[in-house]
Amino acid sequence: MWEIIRANKRKSLALFIGMGTVLLLLGYLIGGYIFGQEGAPLGVIGAAGLWLILSVISYFSGSKIILGISKAKKISKEDHPRLFNVVEEMTIAAGLPEMPDIYIINEPAPNAFATGIKPENSAVAVTTGLLAMLNRDELQGVIAHELGHIKNRDVLLMTFAGVMLGSIIMISDIFVRGMFYSGHSTDRYRNRSSRENNPAQAVFLILAILFAVLSPVLAQILYFAISRKREYLADASAARFTRYPEGLASALEKLANNTYPLRTANRVTAAFYIVNPLHNKINDLTSTHPPIQERIRILRSMMHGAGFAEYQKAFNKIKRTKKRIIPNSVLSKDKNVSLKTQTGEHPTAGKMKVKRNLGDLMMTFNNYVFVPCACGLKIKVPPTYKNNRVKCPKCGRIHTLPDKRGKL
Repeated sequence: MWEIIRANKRKSLALFIGMGTVLLLLGYLIGGYIFGQEGAPLGVIGAAGLWLILSVISYFSGSKIILGISKAKKISKEDHPRLFNVVEEMTIAAGLPEMPDIYIINEPAPNAFATGIKPENSAVAVTTGLLAMLNRDELQGVIAHELGHIKNRDVLLMTFAGVMLGSIIMISDIFVRGMFYSGHSTDRYRNRSSRENNPAQAVFLILAILFAVLSPVLAQILYFAISRKREYLADASAARFTRYPEGLASALEKLANNTYPLRTANRVTAAFYIVNPLHNKINDLTSTHPPIQERIRILRSMMHGAGFAEYQKAFNKIKRTKKRIIPNSVLSKDKNVSLKTQTGEHPTAGKMKVKRNLGDLMMTFNNYVFVPCACGLKIKVPPTYKNNRVKCPKCGRIHTLPDKRGKL
């Protein structure tokens, strides 16, 4: 795995440098327009400073920010034992040193993502729609995919790349909107010598506007290239961890048919998810992910094993290419990993129970209090209930509510 991690980092570093070049060039052009040609380096310094500040914040609090933006809430084993059990199994299979924290996003759109600066301090988040839709084998495939990102050290580099993309979008939006709303009011910030140099200033203005419009697109193309390469490798890792490629393939098939929008996703966080939450078109060139149907066909072409070599063979067959996404040094050492059989859980097995448990979980999110009664009934008390005592509607027993209503 270390060969994969090193190769992954080298490719990402090249793309990361490319995004940095876009950011600094954008700062140079905007600085040249505002402060004159001599002041263009100030724009570079400003852009680099903004990126540095955001990167420091990202390193120490990036995961919390991403989880916060996604409105994810941390849960305990008691909240969803089935999910915890699957994450525990896949943590062992992936050989991670620590089990990731588990978060749930209250969204009907089925999706999931992983985040964290290192395997010892990571998290995986899934939507309620995903939990309601997938059986155990499919859920294992999705969780294994996300833990593959953690194992391969994807999430840290994706976090930094996302911060750089966010910096580019922020600078571009501020400049373009400032030009539009202020009517070139930035003239008052220019020094006298820059005003006297009209031809050069006009060139900076044209280039700055053009690049401010194009740089987010260019940066996103580079960002998408990073995430697309990683999705294939995470799929290969998931097949190996679960020894059941059909589980992930079936899950992706269900996710491909989703019609619900993921309201908490945006341009920066989209690449973190297992499927692109912003586009439903399978062959959309602007997607952060490879075409879902292509990923499904690759996984279902793994007929003789679940190892990296088998995935590479399936990849080359479906893509009709000789390109290597897995280093030759890994392929030469890869041992044959036998396929396991299905767990036997029917796709609709326990569906009512799953929905009931998710309903209870969502009530917990919304600060409901659950009071177990001796008669077997679980009383669900909403947060708007003002009385400190509640009567069981089944047996008539009176229960005293806790002073502090529990929260996740």
